[in-house]
Amino acid sequence: MTDRDRIAEAVAIANIPTLLMVLVQMTGDRKWLQDPYRPRRGRGVDDNDTGGLGEDLQQEIRAAALEAILAWKAGRPLALPEPGEAELVEMLSAAMGERVPPEYGEFTAAQLGQKAMLWDRKIPVPEGFKVIVIGAGASGLCAAVNLKAAGMPFEVFERRETVGGVWQDNRYPGAGVDTPNHLYSFSFAPYDWSQYFVLRDELHDYFEEVADRFDVRSHIRFNTDVISATYDGAGQCWRLRVRTADGREETHSANVLISAAGIFNPPAFPDIPGLRDFRGEMWHSAEWPEGGSVAGKRVLMIGNGATAMQIGPEIQHQVECLTIFQRSPHWASPFEQFRKPVPEPLRYLFNEVPLYRNWYRMRLGWTYNDRVYDALHKDPEWQHPERSLNAANDGHRAYFTDYIKRELGDRTDLLDKVLPTYPPFGKRLLMDNGWYRMLRNPRVSLVDSPIERVAGDAVVTRDGERHRGDLLLIATGFNVLQFLSTYDLVGRSGRNLRDIWGDEDASAYLGTVVPDFPNFFTLYGPNLQPGHGGSFIFVAEMQVRYAMQMIDTMVREGLGAVECRREVHDRYIAQVDAIHENMVWTHPGTSSYYRNSKGRVVVNSPYRNVDFFEMTKAVDLGDYLVEPRGRPQAA
Repeated sequence: MTDRDRIAEAVAIANIPTLLMVLVQMTGDRKWLQDPYRPRRGRGVDDNDTGGLGEDLQQEIRAAALEAILAWKAGRPLALPEPGEAELVEMLSAAMGERVPPEYGEFTAAQLGQKAMLWDRKIPVPEGFKVIVIGAGASGLCAAVNLKAAGMPFEVFERRETVGGVWQDNRYPGAGVDTPNHLYSFSFAPYDWSQYFVLRDELHDYFEEVADRFDVRSHIRFNTDVISATYDGAGQCWRLRVRTADGREETHSANVLISAAGIFNPPAFPDIPGLRDFRGEMWHSAEWPEGGSVAGKRVLMIGNGATAMQIGPEIQHQVECLTIFQRSPHWASPFEQFRKPVPEPLRYLFNEVPLYRNWYRMRLGWTYNDRVYDALHKDPEWQHPERSLNAANDGHRAYFTDYIKRELGDRTDLLDKVLPTYPPFGKRLLMDNGWYRMLRNPRVSLVDSPIERVAGDAVVTRDGERHRGDLLLIATGFNVLQFLSTYDLVGRSGRNLRDIWGDEDASAYLGTVVPDFPNFFTLYGPNLQPGHGGSFIFVAEMQVRYAMQMIDTMVREGLGAVECRREVHDRYIAQVDAIHENMVWTHPGTSSYYRNSKGRVVVNSPYRNVDFFEMTKAVDLGDYLVEPRGRPQAA
């Protein structure tokens, strides 16, 4: 098959709104942004492949796109290589069939690669200057790749045997992403994905490939546990104690410390009397044994969140029976592309035409990130605050409710158990892996009576029922409120960060820097998870860009220490808390791992991604106490 034939085959099934953006940039013809070609708004999180257009218009667009792509491949330059910010907003609005606010121009340029997120210049490193990164998961790899690009001496300590973080740990059946992997990947490292939502193995392969592609593996010390990191004010550096694979302890120092330890550790076990004395096998989803099988077993699963929604449908036909214990129901969205392969022609198009790939990713970014943000705010005039926040949120409720009813079919007896009473997005919105269809399986039982205790081989619920099993699965996630829980971090004043934060009240300016902890950056810090959906990967890229700018500033201006001012931190956290008070996660009917026991939202960000992009695009030294290199503050 010729290249022309392969491109034609791909264009024939490509996403129409994405092809339109390719046409605009390749030809410069703005008619593709106007009616009758302008796409109609899609519903839910579907790709909206046809754009809602008729067959004749689709064919006209595909024919024009094929001609433009072939001309580009033959050497014709892009007519519009880098659209301006206003043009990008207009294009994204057209591609989505809805208004995109004007402030998204620069953000869109960054997502499309017009404004590089990967560090693009060498930093003139002073003799002896070094950075240490803790963790080689997604955030740690992002930091490593950027540090390598800057020519910065650095070392990464990783307690596991290879890269990938939580994707090395999670090996349970059905483990995978619930964000499209074309979005759940670095903007600077595209990949030839086999599916739209890949499972754990392919995702882990991606991070392995990134480590090799950017040649950072030689900088990583695997099987190395960080025990503690202590700031040395006199030396303006961090002193680390680490334990190697053979049990030896070593000491290391660095001018800058970046923590990428993540929040998905340690595994969370519910506080249930008798749990540890269960007579059969007991596995936590994050500790699934190698070769562990559920075949023919009576399985009891505690939890019904994101992990359970992946495990349950995957094992339902292997078990003798599956009993699921639900604390509260979740909202779930249709998952149109679950287990759907990316057709080979489209994989070819993604690889051969980066412009198509970038616009496809950009559309995903709008769909899965900031698109629903306005629906998460309380409307004081709304007449139904008990069930939703505003008219848009109520529309989401109706949409999801209709979907659940369709999936349950004639099992209307389950509606009261599975239909949430709180507003959509009050807890993490799940992607439906076939959960509701699974509940129609005669082998599967859903129990919503609270667990009272575990006794012998049974889980006993408050209604007095004894549910016997051979295997107890704990699908209750991680203690995500315990940020930086894997090592001790001691600041300038000698105080441990755990003592400052306590067990559940972490806070950081921009989710990244903390007063009393100079030259320290935490990735995936508090109040950074995009609670309204989408991929954290780009958030990590924005954090790393901010840290790199500070490192560059330190080097250029001869600074030995930079420490976030207390008043800057406190003002920021007060603003975060104030915004959250008007958002869905503080609705009286919701409770989730996002909030601590005092009701404060600790995990989720109250900001749109575009807001965080603006806040982190340039370092402001006025936010920091600074010390010249070699001139530490007096004790």
